[in-house]
Amino acid sequence: MKFTQFLKSKGATSSIFMGIFYAVCMLGIFLPGYTAIPKNIDQLSIAIVNDDAGQIGEQIEESLASQLPFDKIKTNLSNKEAMQALEDNKLALVIHIPTTFSSDLQKNAGPSSIDFTLNEAGATVVSSTMNQVISQINSQLQEQFSQQTAEGVLMNLNVPQEQAEELATKIEKSYVGNVVTINDVPDGMHNNMLPMFLTMALYVGAMIAAMQLVGAFRANRGKTTKTRLFIYVQLTAILVGILAGLVSAGIAVGINNLHGEQFIQIWGQQILNYWVCFNFTAIVVFLIGEAGMVLNIPILLVQTIANGATISRDMMYAPYEWASHISPMYYSVQAYFANLFGSTSASPYLIGLTVVGLVAMLLNIVIVWLLHKPVDLAESQEAETVIG
Repeated sequence: MKFTQFLKSKGATSSIFMGIFYAVCMLGIFLPGYTAIPKNIDQLSIAIVNDDAGQIGEQIEESLASQLPFDKIKTNLSNKEAMQALEDNKLALVIHIPTTFSSDLQKNAGPSSIDFTLNEAGATVVSSTMNQVISQINSQLQEQFSQQTAEGVLMNLNVPQEQAEELATKIEKSYVGNVVTINDVPDGMHNNMLPMFLTMALYVGAMIAAMQLVGAFRANRGKTTKTRLFIYVQLTAILVGILAGLVSAGIAVGINNLHGEQFIQIWGQQILNYWVCFNFTAIVVFLIGEAGMVLNIPILLVQTIANGATISRDMMYAPYEWASHISPMYYSVQAYFANLFGSTSASPYLIGLTVVGLVAMLLNIVIVWLLHKPVDLAESQEAETVIG
């Protein structure tokens, strides 16, 4: 056999196709998707809450609203409403100007401060970007207020040395930015990425299982009814989810130093994850057979951006944002952020994940009912007898 003849074989042509196809999919999906960083930072929503009884707070609010690089700046929320929206990751940052800000600044009654609150239990790009924004705002405000305080001090040049030193300290500390982090994520990239890794670990396994279990469904069609086979497939997926979920939860707890209650939460969600991801990825396999695995690869790659672990939904381009609404990975990742690090309820995301799984299973039932013709069991058994 010549090499050219070998290249024409099914295995060789398939490997050539998959090598090119995977490269095109990965680069064609990842590179455009990640151009949203930092390009779409302006799509994030923040809130400026001005409770200052004086005029300086109003001036700062107007200045920040006009200068900050965000298109969605909310100024009509109370501090309680803004903090709740921040907890739910509907806001990326809350800037709170307290009631006594003007009076503290004018009376030199200690440093005046503005509270900057961010939520770490969300997309990594958002929290890192907000930290940079806060640092820039604080630097500008500190310089501005130090200059204003200095101008007031220099109106009297004949001051004793001790008083001059005291005034110099007041100038330096006339303003202090108070950075508050809620839902602090422990140090280490393995903690930031844990929601995504937990989800992907079972998604990939479920995607492979979709090909294998649907193959088993097709291979055993003559041995029982397709309804019973479909139930067997679903039960097997749940069983694998229980086992894979147990192992993955144990590894996560061991490496990330989580406690026992979190182990139960992770295990339960991993079982749900596996069942949903199996039915989601099985749709194209039930529809077109093993070739469905080819389509499942770009679907997976799109979800690695659309899951919200790195980029928030507000920053995503339209195709990825649309995908996030039907993506098992998005709902799973957000539920993990809420359960593991957040203080908001994970229920909306778990409900969304369940709905995606139920819709996917119903689609699989329709595909099996319409496209997979029933096999005569009597004829199949006779054929097996003859062959035997």
